[in-house]
Amino acid sequence: MRLFENADYSLIPNRKVGYIISGTLLTLSVLSLVFKGLSLGIDFRGGMEFVVGSDQNLDVVEVRSALAGPLGEEPEVKTFEEDLLIRTPAQEDLNTNEVQNLILSTIDSEFEGANSEIVKTSIVGPRFAEDLKRGAYYAVLGALLVIFLYILIRFEWKYSVGAVAALVHDVTITLGLFSILAGIVPFSLQIDQGIIAAFLTIVGYSLNDTVVVFDRVREYVNLFKTETFPVIVNKSINATLSRTVVTSVTTFIVVTILFLFGGEVLRGFSFALIVGVVIGTYSSVFVASPTIVELDRRLGQAA
Repeated sequence: MRLFENADYSLIPNRKVGYIISGTLLTLSVLSLVFKGLSLGIDFRGGMEFVVGSDQNLDVVEVRSALAGPLGEEPEVKTFEEDLLIRTPAQEDLNTNEVQNLILSTIDSEFEGANSEIVKTSIVGPRFAEDLKRGAYYAVLGALLVIFLYILIRFEWKYSVGAVAALVHDVTITLGLFSILAGIVPFSLQIDQGIIAAFLTIVGYSLNDTVVVFDRVREYVNLFKTETFPVIVNKSINATLSRTVVTSVTTFIVVTILFLFGGEVLRGFSFALIVGVVIGTYSSVFVASPTIVELDRRLGQAA
């Protein structure tokens, strides 16, 4: 992109603007996570899953609304090939067969000529759900630890801190948006295994941008020995800005198409990726890079 070919923007000198933006987003995210929490799918809280076939193409939103009353809360309803995938938490006073019959009777009564039938039934027990939840935590924390060690070996510790700070920033804000927008947007934002996969993808994508900038910083440190470290980091960001923007825009277009045309099953996954691409690109410039500048400054003052 010609706009960024000879970029010379004062990004590091104006990094406090980034601090204000990130601080605001992180505060809103943490407050929402603490007071509102996340909408967990049956993968992480246990429940029942039904694949329902019918003679009609039923609208997902209408089916979700129709089942909300009989089931006590809105279930997760998605398209699954030519059928519907319905997920509902375990019902204390109803067994699987009763819930199954309740779903079929509701659909047949609300949608004339539906002739619904259960194609497949799955049950996730509370203990299994707890194991999945624990595994998801370990997966994300393990990824951050491995990334810290990788950057530590390839660069040095302050770069590791900058990279992990950016990744924690990205995941926290994305989770915060899922918490804030759950129940507001017209698609499911429940956290399930697919969303955890999206978060790990975000971690990898954000790290890729950050490593490109860090690699250029290391190169410029040896090339511009008379320049101060903040100036070198600013030069490095500008030098890689064209590559960063082109990569982000092309990725954003692909995941947006996936969001629009990928169907209800992939809507939450693709939404997480859209947010991750935007936040990940931002954090490599306004979180990871300023972090190493601040650490270098503090180390210099300490010396």
